[in-house]
Formats: sequence, C-alpha cells, structure tokens
Amino acid sequence: MKLHRLTMQAFGPFAGTETVDFDALGEAGLFLIHGPTGAGKTSVLDAVCFALYGKVPGAREAAKSPRSNHAPPHLAPEVTCELTIRGRRLSITRSPQWERPKKRGSGTTVEKPRIAVSEYTGQGWRGVTTRIDEAAQFIDELLGLSREQFCQIVLLPQGEFARFLRASASERRRALERLFATEAFGDVEKWLAEHARELGRAATAAETAVRRVADLIADRCGARAPVPEEPDDLVPWAAELAGVTLGTARDLERIAADRVRRRDEARHALERARELADLHHRHADAQRREGELSQRGEWRSALDAELRAAERAAPVIPLLDALDQRRGQVRKAELDLAQRVPLIEGLAGLPAALSRDGLLAPADPASSTRAETLLGAAERDRRDEIAQLEHLRGNAGRLAGLRDSIAADTARIERVETELGQVTAHLDRIPERRTALDQALTKARERALPRESASEAVRAAQARLTAVLSCERLADELDVAARRREAAVDAAQRSRDRLQEIRERRIAGMAAELAAGLVTGAPCPVCGSADHPAPASGEEGRPSRRDEEEAQRAFDTAAAERVAAESAAASVAERLAAARSAAEGMDAAQARELVARREAALAEIDGAAEEARRLADELAALDTETERARVREGELGRELARLRERVEVGERDAARLAAELDAARGDDPDLAARISRLSDEAGLLESVSRALRARLVAVEELTAAEQEARAAVAAAGFDDAGEVRAAARDAARKRDLAERARAYDDELAAVRSVLADPALVAARRLPPPDLAALGAAAEAAEEAARYTLAWHDRLEERAARLADLRAELDAELDRSRPARHRHAVAERLSRLASGTSGDNREHVPLSSYVLAARLEQVVAAANDRLHRMSDARYELRHTVDKVAGDRSRSGGGLGLLVIDAWTGQERDPSTLSGGETFITSLALALGLADVAGAEAGGAEIGTLFIDEGFGTLDEETLEEVLEVLDHLRDGGRAVGVVSHVADLRTRITSQLRLVKSSSGSRIAQSG
Repeated sequence: MKLHRLTMQAFGPFAGTETVDFDALGEAGLFLIHGPTGAGKTSVLDAVCFALYGKVPGAREAAKSPRSNHAPPHLAPEVTCELTIRGRRLSITRSPQWERPKKRGSGTTVEKPRIAVSEYTGQGWRGVTTRIDEAAQFIDELLGLSREQFCQIVLLPQGEFARFLRASASERRRALERLFATEAFGDVEKWLAEHARELGRAATAAETAVRRVADLIADRCGARAPVPEEPDDLVPWAAELAGVTLGTARDLERIAADRVRRRDEARHALERARELADLHHRHADAQRREGELSQRGEWRSALDAELRAAERAAPVIPLLDALDQRRGQVRKAELDLAQRVPLIEGLAGLPAALSRDGLLAPADPASSTRAETLLGAAERDRRDEIAQLEHLRGNAGRLAGLRDSIAADTARIERVETELGQVTAHLDRIPERRTALDQALTKARERALPRESASEAVRAAQARLTAVLSCERLADELDVAARRREAAVDAAQRSRDRLQEIRERRIAGMAAELAAGLVTGAPCPVCGSADHPAPASGEEGRPSRRDEEEAQRAFDTAAAERVAAESAAASVAERLAAARSAAEGMDAAQARELVARREAALAEIDGAAEEARRLADELAALDTETERARVREGELGRELARLRERVEVGERDAARLAAELDAARGDDPDLAARISRLSDEAGLLESVSRALRARLVAVEELTAAEQEARAAVAAAGFDDAGEVRAAARDAARKRDLAERARAYDDELAAVRSVLADPALVAARRLPPPDLAALGAAAEAAEEAARYTLAWHDRLEERAARLADLRAELDAELDRSRPARHRHAVAERLSRLASGTSGDNREHVPLSSYVLAARLEQVVAAANDRLHRMSDARYELRHTVDKVAGDRSRSGGGLGLLVIDAWTGQERDPSTLSGGETFITSLALALGLADVAGAEAGGAEIGTLFIDEGFGTLDEETLEEVLEVLDHLRDGGRAVGVVSHVADLRTRITSQLRLVKSSSGSRIAQSG
C-alpha cells in the first residue's frame, strides 16, 4: 500500500479543504509531520484510517462525528484518499453521518454516511462502488489488513508500544490477539474442554446405567443384598445371588409336587361324595313328586271333558255370530230411516202416504214398495224444474259481468279525468324549465373549452414523474451495470495476463519446441545445419501452440464481454442522463404534486364537459317529454269519450236481464238459490227411498239367519244358544288344555322312570356322606398347593429375571469401559491445552503458546533494528517465566526481558530510561509491523508513519534511530515521522507543517 494524495474537508481541526501530496513528501523517503499541540498532526493519520475503514483509531472513535466544529454549517465533512494497493490505483471518498441545516425552514436534518470508490485504468477514472458494505469488502480483500492491524503496522503508535513493552502477560496477550488471527487456537481450547465435559457426561451416564441394573438386581433379591461400590465386584456378586435364588427354586419345586398330589386326592374324594349326595336327593324328589301327581287325577279327567264339549260347540258358533250380525244390520237400517224421514217433512206437494208415521211403520213389502214409488215421483218433479231453470243461469252471469264492467269503466273515467288534468298542467310548466336549462348549458360549455391544453399539461406532468421514477430505477441499473463492467474488465485483464504468461513461457521454451521438430539429417530451420549435436530440451508441462490459441480465444471472448458490459453501462448512463434532463431537477414528491394539481384541473374541466352533456341530454329529453305529453293529452280525451258511451249501453242491458231473472226466481232470493233448494230437496227424497229399501232387505235376511241357527244348536246336542257359547273355547284355550294334559302325562312317566333307575336304587341302600368335612379337607389341601406353587413361580421368575439382568449388567459394563477411557483421554488433553495439567510444565495454554511463537518472531525482527539503534548494547528476549507486573502463576508464555550486553544482566523493561524505552519500543513496533504484515498475506507497506517519542533521545541515539528509519526507505517506501521535536526539522527536509488558529488548522507542505 502506498499513499499518493489526501484531501480533507471539514474534518477534525480542518475547517476548510486541505490537501496532502504524499508523492512529493515521499520523494526523499523520509518526511516530517510537525506542528503545535492540537494542530492536527494525528488527525492527518486519522483521515487516512477513516478513508479506508470509516472509523478513526483508538479512543477517538468514541466521538460522535469527526466533523470539524470550525466548518461552516452547510459544508459536508469529507475525506478523499488516493493510494495504490497491490498495483491498483484507487480513489476513496468517504463522508460520515452528520447534521446539516434544512434547506427549507428551520432545524437540522441527518445526512447518512456515503462512500465512492474509483479506480484509474489508463483511460481515466471509473467507478467501482458507492455501497458502504461493498466498499468495505473490496478494501478488506485488496488490502488484507483489519483496522487494528493497519493502525499497528502502518500508523505506528509509539505510546502504545511503550505500554506493550511494559505490559503484563494478560495485557500483552490482548494486544497480540488483536493483530494475529489466533481465534482458532482459543476455539480448540474451548472445544477440547467442551468435548471433555461431553465425554464426562457420557461416562457418568454409562456409570448410571450400570448402577441402575445393579440396583434392579438388589431390589429383586431384597435388602439382604447390598450393591458393591467397585464395578469389578458387581459380576461375581450378581452370579452369587442368581445361584442362591435358582437353588431355592429347585427345592421348592419338589415340595410343590407333593402338595399338588394331596390336593388332587382330596378333590377326587369330595367329587365322589357329592355324586352320592346328589343321587340321594334325586330319589327323594322323585318320590315326593309322584305323590303330588297322583292326587291330581280328577283334575286330569275334567280337562278331557272340557275339550270334548268345546269340539261340539265349534261349528255352531259361526252361525250364532252371523245371526247377531243380521240383528245389528236391522237396527242400523231402522235408525238410518228414522234420521232421514224428518228431513222431508214440510216439503211442498208430498202425498199423505209419505208422512212420518207411514214411513216408520213396521216393515211390510207392499207398503214399502208403494212409498218408494211416491218418493221417486216427487224427486223427478224437482229435477225437471231444475233443468228448466239451468238455461237461465247464464243470464245471471252476464248480468254480474255487465255490472262489474260498468263499475270498472266508471272508475277508469275518474282516473282518466285526473290524469288529463295533470298532463295539461305539466304542459303549462315546460317553457319555464326549458329557459333555465338553456342558460345552464351555455355556462357549462364555456367552462369546458380549455380541455385540450389541460390534457396536454397532465401528459407533460406525468412524463416528468415517469422521468423522476426512471432516475431512481436507472441509478440502480447503473450500479448493477458498473459492477458487471468491473467484473468483465477484471475477467478480461485476467485473460490478458494469462495469454501474456503463456506467450512468454512459450517464447522462453521456443528452442525446445523447435528442437522437438528436428529430424536427423534434415537442416535446422534456424541455423541450416544438418547436424544437431545438442538439441534443447524444455521443462515438463510447457505451453504449446494449442494452449496459446485457447488462451487467445478466451481473451477474445472476455474482451468482447468487456466491450458489451461497457456498452451496456454507457447506455444506462445515457438513459439516466436523459431521464434526469426530463425530470428538470424535481424529486418524486414534487413531480407527484404537480401531476395531482394538473389532474385535478383536468378533472374539473371534465366535470364541466360532463355537466354540459348532461344538460344537453336534459334539453333533448324535455323536448321528447313535451311531445309525449301532447300525444298523451289527445289519447286521454278520446278514451274518456269512448268510456262514457260504453257505460251508457251497459246500463241498458243490465236493466233488461235483471227483470227476466226476477220473474224466474219466485220467492227465492235469486235464481241460484232456487236451483240449490230444489237440488237439495231431490237429494233428500232419494236418500229416504234408499233407506226404506235397505231396511226391508235387512229384515228379510234376519228371518233366514234365525231359522238356520236353531237347527244347528239342536244338531250339536245343546238346548239353546247360551249352552253353546258356554261350552265354546277359543283356539288358544284349547291348545292350553291339551298342553296341560300332555305335560301331566309326561311328568308322571318321567318320575316313575327315575324311581326305576338302578343307580338311584343302589345309592338309596348306602348311608349319606359328610360333605362339610370332606370340603374342608379339600380346601386346606388346595390352599397349601396354591401357596407353594405361587412361591415357586415367583422364585422361577426371579431367577430368570436375574439371568437377564446379569446379561444386561455385563453389556452395560462393556459399554461403560470405552466411555470412561475416552473421558480420561479427553480430560488429559483439555487440561494440557488449557495449561492446568502437570504434563504442561510451563503451564502455558495453547493459544498463548501460538502467540508466544508470534512474539518470538517479533522479538527476532525487533532485535535486528535494536542492535543498530542501541549500538549493540540491548537485545530483547522472549521468556515464559514470571516477570514484573504478572500476578498469575506464570507469564503465560508472553514475557519480555531486555538483555544488557554491557552488564550481562537481564533487565525488566520497566527499568529502562525514557530514551531506552523509546528505541526499544520503536524496534518492537517495527518488528511487529514486519511480522503482522507477513501474517496478513505479505501486504506491501509503501507508506509508514511513526507517531511521537523522539524527544526522549540524545543526539547520538537520534542519529542512529534516523539511520534505521532511513533503511526503511529501501524498495521505495516512504516513512513519515510525527513529532514536535525542533531538531528533526533541520535533519528532515521534506516536511508537512500544521498551523492552528481560532478558525481551524491549515496545512503547509515543503521540501
């Protein structure tokens, strides 16, 4: 990294814009930055760090903003740094977050931080990125140094290295960890510790599993079997318990077999006694039941007599039921006739034979036939009159229709007269409405005239809004196109470098390529000789013509892609410029406001035009309405005359029909009432005739049924119908009687069969058994056998379970041994890495050990310079022993001592004088810069700053220090010394002088 130019605006103590030309300062290799305290010497270094990382070093980062308090309120703080990193010349412009006054109104607004990174490519500066995150990644990947490393390697802070020299091991550890990426070794320590804890938990879990199985074994065997503490004692302990349990089970098995035999014998004796007792009970029950059945012999004979009488009465019962039915029919027919006869009393024109007494007299075929004839004649007279009146029923309907039509026409006349009056009044009001509409239409058309210009203004405003929105979109597209262009340029450069490398390697090996084509006896294409005594041989894997052609094609493709990417970026930039021109400086809010205003004006004009169209439509509708009203007025007049004429004709026809109907209805209210009355009378006469005929038929059928029933009763051997019904039984009763008789016979036969059974006869001769005594003996034998078998089963189950648990115990012990071993190994490694193990004699943790190796490299690099600056008197030495200031058990592997060659003694750094401390810490800083730079990927430091500390040196030592610094210029490096020591101004001719004042600091450059 080499600085070229630094421009600061409103930054730190600088109120305006100040520029530092590092190229001019660095021509001599060594330059001085000086000025009074507070003038801003350190702020120059802060500006470099801020441009690269967006932050300033150390405690100054806690400040709210690096903006200068001397700067005008509207001047933005900004730092621009031009530098070269790994052969690429960059320009980085960065501005922090700051508050500026609002452009409109009072108060302030916050400006966000911004950055712009550009690269010089030969054709000029091109943008790389304007995104803060992309810029940070780009600089970090290119430079290869973190901010902490940059502040320690490039901006050598002498005060911090003096503290580093005298620091305790823990403080020195924190400082080194900031510079060297040793987090991985600390992570290893943590991982080993966590791994040991995990394996410890696994070993504990395995041990718990073993103890669980042992506890189960002890629980199975009771409290008499305590669990051994040592795992090796568990196996014989479990084997002993299993053997004792299994032996006890075998002994109990023999006892159980004897008690089962005794239980079976007692069971058999009890079963035989119960069988004998049952035979005794069965014989006694049979004797008792036989006596009971013998006493019921008369009851059995009565059943047979009742069944025989029921069989004789069965065929007579249907005839008696039919006789009762005929009697009911006669009573029903007489009741029906008695109910109908009063209905025809009082009918006009009936003869005396159809009086109530005559019709209700006892049934007689001759009188009944005569009455039926008279009733039929009266019914026919009424039906003939109904037929004559039916043809007049249509006149009644026509009369009702005429009257309804007259009423409807009268009502319609009233409505027509009302509507005609309304139409006439409406026609009288139309002229006034037309005048008002004409005036409103004229005004609306005047307001709608400027619509074309308003529409054009809206289109222009919308086009401007589109341009403003396109600016935002195209700006994003331009960023994307710029990144693609940058990637294409990088790819093309890599392809070009690859092609150049292949060409150079091929040219370097061209002799070998030509030698490969030589043929013995053929002339050489270079020298022409036919002898080839020592043809050149090339290295293995040298590029061929085909490799060069493929590289050329790849370069051509990448170049074409680069041209396409650059063309695309230029096209987006042109469109963005055009959009910005069309936007005319407006932002989105202003453009939207303009569109809204013009659209509102156009909407108002469109509203007026719409109103004019509506009013024109209303005028046309009014004309149409006037014509319709006039037509309607003529229609209503004609309809009114037609209705009045129809009402007059209808009233004449209705009067004629009414007179005809009055003559036909007689004394009845109307014709329909007369027809209805005559029809009802005819129906009554017909119903009485049918009832008279039904009564005569029922009486004749009753007489025949009585004769048939008397003959059947006598034939069945009964005196009268009462005896028949008393002897009759229904089917269910007869089945019940038969079943009871059969059951009696079957039960008597079964009892006598039991009494004749030889087994019962033999059992009767034996004495009754003592069931109570035999049952008690069997129950005792059963309980003894059951208890013995249960205890034997429990012992068998316990022995089987103990065998399973022994196998499980063996398996758990096998599983726990590797876990305990792994935990022991992991615990030892963890303690070794953390420095707490006795095997780690120095008690140095792994991360400290790695840092100690880095510190040894730093000490070696520092001693090269300290040897010259101290005239070979002092040398730094790294030690792991406890040094002054360390309260821990050891120095943690990060101790420092100073070897004094004049006295041969080791000295603590805190015993050095101010000048000695300066040269020692400067040597340490330079050594640390070398080692940290190599650690960061071999970053080349083209510009180096050393801040303060030279005031403590005498003249001779200062000369030696400057000589060492002068050696740092090797390779084109520029070294900047920050100091206020006056003697340095005469020794270093290239200077950057800072001048402070009440209005802010300024920069003057010389040499």
